[in-house]
Amino acid sequence: MSLSRRSFLRATTAAAAVATTSSASAHVALQQLGAPQDPRKEAKTKLALNLEMWFGAHPFVERIHRAADLGFQHFEFWPWRNKDLPALKAAMKETGMQATQFTAWGFVPGMNNPKNHEAVMKEIEASCQTANELGVPMVTVVGGNDQPGMTAEQMHGHIIEALKQAAPIAEKYEVMLILEPMNVRVDHKGHCLYGSPDSVRICREVDSPWVKLNWDLYHMQISEGDLCGRLREGFDQVGYIQLADHPGRREPGTGEIAYGRVMQELWDLGYRKPVGVESYPSEEESKSAARLRANIVF
Repeated sequence: MSLSRRSFLRATTAAAAVATTSSASAHVALQQLGAPQDPRKEAKTKLALNLEMWFGAHPFVERIHRAADLGFQHFEFWPWRNKDLPALKAAMKETGMQATQFTAWGFVPGMNNPKNHEAVMKEIEASCQTANELGVPMVTVVGGNDQPGMTAEQMHGHIIEALKQAAPIAEKYEVMLILEPMNVRVDHKGHCLYGSPDSVRICREVDSPWVKLNWDLYHMQISEGDLCGRLREGFDQVGYIQLADHPGRREPGTGEIAYGRVMQELWDLGYRKPVGVESYPSEEESKSAARLRANIVF
């Protein structure tokens, strides 16, 4: 049985206080973690927890409630076909939580092979319909793993073809398709699309306001570094931002990335959407949430 919101908030540590901007204890919790003491600054960057990676010991719908109890207003997830959509909608209504994005097309079979394009279009249309049903503004699509006998240039060309076919579907439903480049050094060996230059070029060639990038800063750090510089060069193609620290793919504050500086850059560039937290918590979720907030404020 899930805890009631009142009892759960009493049971949490400083993370619950961090989420309460009017509480003096929020200042104390942030100060202990080395963050600026003005909690209003936190509101500049809204966070969307990836609920495939957070609260994994609990049923998915309960995770929505637990994220809300920690003060979050947004979440994201991966596949939609294995979800109880009526229950998900009910949890969103009950908590006021909003989903930012979910996965419409994954790694296999790849959209980087034209033989798969008919299936890609059918699934993207079904995903856009689901996004409309849930009030979700974006869906992630993945380029695909390496195809035997194809060069990177050929595979990227097939991704462009697929996205050009899919763009009218996205426009019809007013759901943005966000293409996610990966990293091949740590997590996705054998994937055909990584780093920003090829990814930005693909979206520019598709040339649609409904096809942009899911710019995951964790993958970009591993693939190329220079996070702020690369964002400046490709910001016109950013549809959504995700993050995790490196090494470890845990929340900011556990690794090498100066996320306060990167979030400042994004704000200065004009990014105002929520930021997806596609990381694993390094410890109990309320403690990781406090560290997360402390290390992205600016």
